Amino acid sequence: MMFQTVRGTFDVLPFFQGSMDEVIPSSHAWNYAENVVRGVLERFGFEEIRTPIIEPLGLVARGVGQTTDIVQKEMFVVKREDEDYVLRPEVTAPVMRAYLEHALHQRGGTQRLYYIGPCFRAERPQKGRFRQFHQFGIELLGSGAPASDAEAIACLRAVYDAFGITDTRLRLNALGSGESRERYRDALRAYFAPHRETLSATSQQRLHQNPLRLLDTKDERERALLAGAPRLTDFLGEEDRAHFDTVQALLTDLGIPFVVDPLLVRGIDYYTGVVFELESDELGAQSALAAGGRYDGLAEMVGGKTTVPAVGWAAGFERLFLAAEATIYPPPPRLGIFIVALGDDAQRWAFAEAQRLRAAGLAVTFDLQGRSMKAQMKEADRQKARFAVIAGSNELASGEVLLRDLDTSEQQAVSLGGLADALRARLPLGVAG
Repeated sequence: MMFQTVRGTFDVLPFFQGSMDEVIPSSHAWNYAENVVRGVLERFGFEEIRTPIIEPLGLVARGVGQTTDIVQKEMFVVKREDEDYVLRPEVTAPVMRAYLEHALHQRGGTQRLYYIGPCFRAERPQKGRFRQFHQFGIELLGSGAPASDAEAIACLRAVYDAFGITDTRLRLNALGSGESRERYRDALRAYFAPHRETLSATSQQRLHQNPLRLLDTKDERERALLAGAPRLTDFLGEEDRAHFDTVQALLTDLGIPFVVDPLLVRGIDYYTGVVFELESDELGAQSALAAGGRYDGLAEMVGGKTTVPAVGWAAGFERLFLAAEATIYPPPPRLGIFIVALGDDAQRWAFAEAQRLRAAGLAVTFDLQGRSMKAQMKEADRQKARFAVIAGSNELASGEVLLRDLDTSEQQAVSLGGLADALRARLPLGVAG
């Protein structure tokens, strides 16, 4: 049998390809997008952190929440002897684990961390949603100030601005502290109690375990009931309301538009304060580009001895590509030089000369099959080389090779000893023009 990729995953190739009715960008496009993201995040002072793809099951279950869909339905669990591990479904809990394990607070100040890497969820694959997906995000650890929430959102907005994705909606809500949130849970239970029998089995379970999850229902009948439900913002304490108001004022100062959505919640239990979501109509029903919020209680949930105020967000590259379409992709870099070698002596010279030119900082390749000049020139064209260096036994005997400009077809003789200088004068180091 011929093996294929696992359902819900894909290969990234040197060229664009189709998968699940959508285009998978080339490796060059992925590298470009990752570099743009890194550039924006590093301008905001964030430093990269890389955590393992495999983490203890308990870390994710305690951090994300035992009753969440992620933990109950979507994790890839790996059993090894007496230990249970999970392919990480998200990165915030692992980053908090690393923060605590390595005592990053001892560095002083607020820790600004960002990550880029794959995550895994056993969801039903669909457009823009894969079982292995590629996430980027930030975690801002150590500050409970409203300015840190606004800073995180400003950073998120800057990423999508860098890709020219401006037709978006930013939704905000405040979940409040533990006490105010508990009062709201009680109010929701009381409101939905008379309607319990009309709720789906999933929503009945949520009503018992975590009624805030009812706000995220997709059932049209249940959403109609929500129109008359209590609003979480009406239950905020004075401190939580002041925090939320300040975040809104700071975003207004920056000219970042937003709407307050009292039904916005997150499907992860560690969120405790301001939550937000950035949406794009380009994504259809699954409209979220990125989402995040404040999670001041996570450190203690995963074994920390003290509260660590924190806020962050996560976004997916696959959804970024869908929203940006082809507008973000620059042309791939061109190969600088292709050596066309004719005959055994020339092929041996080409092999050594390519290494010398690469050591001088130039991008070079050559034919490995000993084909005809016509076939080698065709290969140079396929690789979109900027210049061809043509050498045969006669050229080597004369001490000169032909340097052909493949854009203009102009060519000139260049001495063997002056080839590197001639090419360096025409090409940037390491790449083509």
